[in-house]
Amino acid sequence: MELALPGDDHPARRAVHTWIAAHPRPSPRELAEAGYVAPHWPVPWGLGADALSQLVIDDELRRAGIHRPFNQIGIGWAGPTIIHAGTEAQKQRYLPPILTGEEVWCQLFSEPGAGSDLAGLSTRAVRDGDEWVISGQKVWTSFAHIAVFGILLARTDIQAPKHQGISYFICPMKAPGVTVRPIIDMTGDHAFNEVYLDDVRLPSRNLVGAENGGWALAKVTLSNERVSLSGEGSLWGQGPTAADLVDLVRRTGGTHDPVLRQELAKVWGEGEVLRVIRLRTVSATLSGRTPGPEASVGKALADEHGQRVMAAASLVAGARALLADSGPVGDGQADDGQGWRWPDRVWAKGYLFSRALTIGGGTSQVQRNIIAERVLGLPHDVDTEVGRS
Repeated sequence: MELALPGDDHPARRAVHTWIAAHPRPSPRELAEAGYVAPHWPVPWGLGADALSQLVIDDELRRAGIHRPFNQIGIGWAGPTIIHAGTEAQKQRYLPPILTGEEVWCQLFSEPGAGSDLAGLSTRAVRDGDEWVISGQKVWTSFAHIAVFGILLARTDIQAPKHQGISYFICPMKAPGVTVRPIIDMTGDHAFNEVYLDDVRLPSRNLVGAENGGWALAKVTLSNERVSLSGEGSLWGQGPTAADLVDLVRRTGGTHDPVLRQELAKVWGEGEVLRVIRLRTVSATLSGRTPGPEASVGKALADEHGQRVMAAASLVAGARALLADSGPVGDGQADDGQGWRWPDRVWAKGYLFSRALTIGGGTSQVQRNIIAERVLGLPHDVDTEVGRS
């Protein structure tokens, strides 16, 4: 299996390289209009790019220092679900500003009593003429305080089995009855929120897909979420990688500590294994196959790997790791004369944030249950009578 990306003669690489030469500092709208925000999305939203072309485009944008608009949930989760099941009117209304980052999205799924068991959610949606009236509470809602819209799961049939009575809605975050309260994490940052929905009225056109068909769409969203959260960076697809850490140590003189060398070699090797898994998963996704249980394999491995990368960075830092905003080499610089690298504050906060990796987006235990049931074919419930005398 060839693990390297194709060279300069690949058509997608030539095309994006030429485009970047003409747009060295593209605006989000220019990126979106060129199809480079989500190249694998179908035309006219993307380029309908195959897996290899998508990866080549990503590589060229990264080399040029061009960043896609900030809208992780909109681009990675909400958009693909709307493409999959939305009406033409929903696609025309919501997809363009998702791609440009003009309308940031959040995900209104988890509840205080329904996190790992998401299908146990209690938020209700009751039909009232041409509207739905929503009441309930959501929690751990990333970016709700800046989001324009949220993708919302609510129970529309309390008599149906719990997986069959759920519907999927688009919820304006400024709608009357929506209240957002911040949750500050131990890094001091505010990304998470709790959201209260008190008789929020949504027009019937905000229903995505069929009434009571929301669980199937939730699985589409969650599969795309797990692909996104197991991306290249060690912090849910963001931030530095194991290779970044190894390069940083190498460029600053290396280490003579055999235990530390072994740990760095271990996380680098894990990173390469995850890179191959990610290539396979992305290839499947971009070839038109909805991410399945293999996304759980990638996320379960990536979460624990991210924790080990940050722990290894802490070992490299030594006693400096006790200080706020202290990175592995401790000089606080983002540029050491040999190219850009992650600022020290990213490593310091990353170590604290990494504790959340095995919880958010579906705990590691939940991912392993999915793998056991859907990949290995193990039974859903263990027979507690087995083995009793």
